[in-house]
This record gives sequence, structure tokens and C-alpha cells, in this order.
Amino acid sequence: MEKVTLNNGVEMPVLGLGTYKSTDPVECSVSVKAALECGYRMIDTAQLYGNEDVVGKAIKESGIPRDEIFITTKIWCDNFSHARKSVMESLTKLGTDYIDLMLLHWPYGDIYAAWRDLEALYKEGVLRAIGVSNF
Repeated sequence: MEKVTLNNGVEMPVLGLGTYKSTDPVECSVSVKAALECGYRMIDTAQLYGNEDVVGKAIKESGIPRDEIFITTKIWCDNFSHARKSVMESLTKLGTDYIDLMLLHWPYGDIYAAWRDLEALYKEGVLRAIGVSNF
């Protein structure tokens, strides 16, 4: 799988499965497992999608070691004022102790507080990379 190197040195697969509008739990699970079986190694989800728990369970059930899968998720703007708590909820739903790429989903709300929380979580090793989406 071809990868791109992010500014902090983390390698990210260039091809991944997006799970936007994948709201049916069975369909979402089957899609994630099929993508991983076909060689995909990046899965993108978001708090807004409401499927982080299903994505996490499908990744675990795939049997592929966690460190071989790049997980991207996004904090919804309503959660920016309590981003740390929001990230911890995503970790629990995804069933992992780290997230490869955490993004702020939209440029609304307390962006600066959220970014400071992401920076702290990055320094703590909970997040491997941070960024923005739809900005």
C-alpha cells in the first residue's frame, strides 16, 4: 500500500475507506471488514457519522493487528469546548488506546480550545497526528 508521510513523520496510507452515511450497523461492519480484507489499511470515520463503535468492532473482528490499520476520526464542532472528553469517548467507541489522525471536523465553535486539547493529547501519545477537516 502506498503511503504519504505527514509533517510529523507519521506514515498514512493514501487509499482508505470512508464511512460517511454508513449508518446501518451490519452494512458498515461488512464494508469495513471487506475493505480490510481487500488490503485497505486506512478507515475514516467521525463522531457525526454515529458509527465509531461499529467501525471499531469491525476492525477488531478483522483479525488484523491494530498497528497495521490507520484510523482517522473527527471531533464534531459541538464538542470542541470539551474536546479531551470527546476524544476519550471516541477511543472507547473505537476500542483502541490511540487514534492515528484526529481532525477538527468543521470551522465552528471553540476551535482554539479544541486545538489546544488536541495538541496536549498528541504530546501524551493518545493521538499520532492532528489536523482539520472542511476548514
